Amino acid sequence: MKGTHLGEFEELVLLTVGALGDDAYGVAIKDFITDKAQRKPSIGALHSALSRLEEKGFLKAKIGESTKVRGGRRKKYYIITIGGKESLRIINEQRSDIYNMIPNVNFALI
Repeated sequence: MKGTHLGEFEELVLLTVGALGDDAYGVAIKDFITDKAQRKPSIGALHSALSRLEEKGFLKAKIGESTKVRGGRRKKYYIITIGGKESLRIINEQRSDIYNMIPNVNFALI
């Protein structure tokens, strides 16, 4: 397994795959990130991040059935692994711990 450090975009992609569940494939992931994070990743950058996350063991890919709508082409779906979920849990815990150390800050007012 490659290094387990996550970059900011990799974390966003991993969170998105988790949020999309069974519907996590390239275009859906790209659209979700564009809608929810107001970012417009290129499909190349997205596929690079997905490949890195697979190499790290945080995602697994599976090929779906071909459809007429796609001209017989198959979609590649992504599934978050236990390691990916654990990585997100640790990141969330670390960030929460640090946020809680900020004195007198009410994030609801920001």
